Amino acid sequence: MERNPREAPVGVFDSGVGGLTIWHELVRLLPAEHTIYLADSANAPYGGKSPGAILELARKNTRWLLERGCKLIVVACNTATTNAIDRLRAEFPVPFIGIEPAIKPAALNSRSGKIGVLATRGTLSSSLFASTSRNFGSGIEIVEQEGVDLVERIESAGPDDPELRDILERLLKPMLLQGIDYLVLGCTHYPLLKPTLEHLLPEGVRILDCGLPVARQSRAILEREGLLRDAGGPVRHELLTNGDPGVMRQVLLQLGHKQVPRREAF
Repeated sequence: MERNPREAPVGVFDSGVGGLTIWHELVRLLPAEHTIYLADSANAPYGGKSPGAILELARKNTRWLLERGCKLIVVACNTATTNAIDRLRAEFPVPFIGIEPAIKPAALNSRSGKIGVLATRGTLSSSLFASTSRNFGSGIEIVEQEGVDLVERIESAGPDDPELRDILERLLKPMLLQGIDYLVLGCTHYPLLKPTLEHLLPEGVRILDCGLPVARQSRAILEREGLLRDAGGPVRHELLTNGDPGVMRQVLLQLGHKQVPRREAF
């Protein structure tokens, strides 16, 4: 019997556990969909790697998900999106959803005319980031800050690591001195730090990430392609990491999920 393509899972991959912030929004908005999540923590962070190396890792993750029949793939990594998604779309026969920093809404709503973007070096140096900043940042000063050490600390010790507060204070200081009123989180790991960020940022500085917009775009693509799964029957979520499943479990609990991840080589 031919398999119903609507029953195929949605695939999600990231350089580590950060993309769970995207997966969380997908599951909330699309509760009937099966999912497979890959945390490529053994190769994290992607942000300091060459564009060629990032592309090869993105291809590896894509092939793994396609071998398991995924009908749509969410590249839940800003660095992989900015460096690889055009090639992935050209090379593989499924829809891809990528991640872009929320520069447009920040620029449209900024009162000070200055917005901060906290991202990896791989994102900040990419042509996609440059074109997004150019297209939506007219008349706005974009204060860029590389999130040095953030992904590494989250992947090794989890988002509750007390050392992250000191790192964030150091990174935020130059942006705040320049008078930003929006902080755009340009890496899917960074929303895991929202509780600390909200404590450190002064009143009037808003935080923007892209989790919900990505989930909405995924739903729109599945609807357009006739691939939305009908409600009913049990839903399967496979959460896999080639790193420490304990860190992944910690992040899932922070996001309110009880699923147990497992370690697997990929």
